[in-house]
Amino acid sequence: MSSTSQRIAYNVVASSASKIIGTVLALVGIGLITRYLGKEGFGDYSTVLAFFAFFSAVADLGLYPISTREISRPGSDEKSILGNVFAMRLLVSLGIVLISPLMALFFPYSFSVKVGISIAALSYFFASSYSVLIGLFQKRLVMDKVAIGELIGKIFQVAAIIIAVKFNLGFRFIVGSLFINMIVSFAIIYLWSRKYIVFKPLFNWPAWKDFLKESYPMGVSAIVVFAYFKMDTILLSVMKTNADVGIYNAAYKVLESVIFFPAMFIGLVMPLMARYIFHERKKFEIIADKTFKVFLIFTVPLLIGLSFLSQDVIRLIGGANFSESVGVLKILAWAIAFVFFGNYFTNILIAGNIQRKLMVILFICAVFNILINLFLIPKYSFIGAAITSSATEFLVAALSGYLVYRELNYRPSFEKIFSILAGGATMAAFLYFFSGLNFFVLALSSAAVYFASLWILRAVSTEEILSLINKKGEEAREYEPII
Repeated sequence: MSSTSQRIAYNVVASSASKIIGTVLALVGIGLITRYLGKEGFGDYSTVLAFFAFFSAVADLGLYPISTREISRPGSDEKSILGNVFAMRLLVSLGIVLISPLMALFFPYSFSVKVGISIAALSYFFASSYSVLIGLFQKRLVMDKVAIGELIGKIFQVAAIIIAVKFNLGFRFIVGSLFINMIVSFAIIYLWSRKYIVFKPLFNWPAWKDFLKESYPMGVSAIVVFAYFKMDTILLSVMKTNADVGIYNAAYKVLESVIFFPAMFIGLVMPLMARYIFHERKKFEIIADKTFKVFLIFTVPLLIGLSFLSQDVIRLIGGANFSESVGVLKILAWAIAFVFFGNYFTNILIAGNIQRKLMVILFICAVFNILINLFLIPKYSFIGAAITSSATEFLVAALSGYLVYRELNYRPSFEKIFSILAGGATMAAFLYFFSGLNFFVLALSSAAVYFASLWILRAVSTEEILSLINKKGEEAREYEPII
């Protein structure tokens, strides 16, 4: 197994472990918040987080994926690229912090929610600052360090939530836990980045102009993505009650907790796909096909597991008061599956420099999302929002997949798909016949049945499994520049 493959495998395992622990902590935090604030209070909290996502979209400018691509090119000037990108992010983030209190005045929210929106803006200042550094770690295939930094930030956040609940410190302190998370994560990741490169903010206006010319399509796309990821929450908060927002977001938190994996995995392989897509086509196709197979392997059990276990999952997250969220989660399970493949195809388009046409697709999907939400939310509330989310994610995957085929003449291999589906059917049968087992026992044993079925049906080989835990020879080896 090659050094690069070992690095990817190790990063997936290490980052996944950190992310899984972080996800568990996040769900513990959400469980505490939902029980402490109730449906209405959790709806307010979810509204604040929706504005955090809005700030992230507005200030994105497409800098992260494009800077990752640029610093990964052979002979790139990392210090100059990161210095200019970091300065742009700081300037825009500062503007967000200053404008957010004024923007909140135009919404019919309580004073606490408006204060929470300002706290979210300040939190984004630090989240934005460290996000531009991620490409540095991504290029060197050391994303486990980013995952660890984010995990430590999450630990501090959950500790703050526990303190808020124990001493009844109220809604604003709960929102403040987000700020604690972001400032801790920023400090750790920034200090770690100095091991690889030391840079300072640069205000090279011609370089800014050239960079933004490349990145603006992705920046617009980020706003569009926000429109179909979080606009539903804002529309619910305006058109329905904060309790409806809470019910919807109790289920939506599961989606947010799971979709870290496709983003993390595709983040590791995207620089390699960008390196090979035009110059070594065969290598690109091998990487892309294997990635597609990994996504298939993980989406099948997620979809089946959530279909059978939604009630138990919601009971863990929100308790009995959020029983209405069960139906929402069963619908959003499809959105989770489609997010994997939407991530897959959109990153191939970025690797292939097709981001401008990708922007058109995402704009179409955003308009579709908003229009359908405006029609369904007044009639069906959170159920309508869930249906719209799943339909939108399907549209993103379908249209971006078609564009990959048309523009790059690539379509993924469906290697072992029947074996993977057969493994999923085996898992579904197990969940059906043993539904009376304890939730944790059922979840773990059904996953074991699924992966054992894959091995028996030769959907995955023993060599592939062992490669995930083999990192021999990885340490102390200089990483070759990619792209």
